[in-house]
Amino acid sequence: MRKNIGLFWLKDDFRLKKNFGLIEATKNHNQVVVFYLYKKKKFKNQESQRWWLGKSLEEFKKKLLIYNINLEIISVESYKSFFEKLFKIKNYSIYWNKTYEPNYLKFDKYLFKNFELNGVKYNIFKGNILNEIDEIKKGDGTPFKVFTPYWRNAERFYLDKIPSIEKKISKCKKKITFFKKIINEKEIFPKDNWSKKFEKYWAPSEDKAYSELKNFIKDKIENYSEARNFPNLIGTSKLSPYIKHGQIHVETIWEECIKFKKKGINKYLTEIGWREFNHTLINFFPHMLKGNYSKKFDKFPWETNQKFLIAWKKGLTGYPIVDAGMRELYSTGWMHNRVRMIVGSFLVKHLLINWIEGEKYFKNCLLDYNEANNVSGWQWVAGSGADAAPYFRIFNPILQGEKFDREGDYVKKWVPELKKVPKKFIHKPWELKDKNILNLGLDYPYPIVIHENARLKALNAFKKI
Repeated sequence: MRKNIGLFWLKDDFRLKKNFGLIEATKNHNQVVVFYLYKKKKFKNQESQRWWLGKSLEEFKKKLLIYNINLEIISVESYKSFFEKLFKIKNYSIYWNKTYEPNYLKFDKYLFKNFELNGVKYNIFKGNILNEIDEIKKGDGTPFKVFTPYWRNAERFYLDKIPSIEKKISKCKKKITFFKKIINEKEIFPKDNWSKKFEKYWAPSEDKAYSELKNFIKDKIENYSEARNFPNLIGTSKLSPYIKHGQIHVETIWEECIKFKKKGINKYLTEIGWREFNHTLINFFPHMLKGNYSKKFDKFPWETNQKFLIAWKKGLTGYPIVDAGMRELYSTGWMHNRVRMIVGSFLVKHLLINWIEGEKYFKNCLLDYNEANNVSGWQWVAGSGADAAPYFRIFNPILQGEKFDREGDYVKKWVPELKKVPKKFIHKPWELKDKNILNLGLDYPYPIVIHENARLKALNAFKKI
């Protein structure tokens, strides 16, 4: 029966399709209010995310008005203090979708208990994931620590339970307001000019996410297995920021992909599988959010070198493929996945700087920042994670550049001072002796470390643990 007021707590759910909590709220209530809790300190070191969030709120607010639903943004110091006041009000039922970070899931339990004590109906639904994190375990009930058997089981489990009926959002009878102190989404946008350039590359909306998916499947997915390794090509879907903010549900991606018998589909869905795997890891092994999954890396002799760290962040290491990646990140809020591995390996193995520093910088810059993916990805590169690449696997930035950016197009796009450098020298410009083309040390820096020396040093450091 559609009665009283339905509140929907919006988190990373900026979509109408497969927004299970919102759909159910509109089914059960004539009047629905969507609210977003803006916790400023949460975004203290996530400037790029503030831009995407502001844009998402702006667009989603317009979309909800078509259904007679207001989106109200509330600035809060803490979620707990907000809900303590909300518990005392009785004329509503509340809905939300799960967020699969340990702190959120722990807070859900606090909410269950207190809504029950106060006689408020609450309804929680599956979030942006294929399988719930506790559904995929080994035969003995313990969590998987290796990706391949995890995904083999997870894929089979999902195929057995795919829902056949697609529910849709309902239009409410009339639009209402609920909260008194609300803010405008414009207050969320970063005050500096850094993020304004993102508008050149991104349009945060559900419609854009869906059209990008359709175009990717139509034009690119057949070559995905090979093309995804070459940063000069648009060989990936670039859907990661949309997935992170919930402009598209991974179930939608799955459903659209399996409509076609195309080469590349399975490989692409495997990448969705890694996201699922990473979420199970941080929940079963939450210590990895603060430090190393593998405790032996607690004794690793990391070095503190601010000069090297700053050079890495600014894309001034003297290794073109590394510098191109770091500049792409700063300019677009995104970095090609192959290059993420190269720049990550360079930081932790060539410079011996703790992966935590890299994770922190990516958190601030990435539009697709996701705690599970970011922490797991960095620990994969560092060798300290579950099912990680071994530490002694050290990417050679010269060979990686020559293999995956053969013509130097990616480097020349993001490191324009190397535009005139011939292909032969583009990934090792220090071998070019013609100062009329490149005056090394002035136009572009010398390498901050020598690859061969850094590699030996990294291997010796690894021996200590």
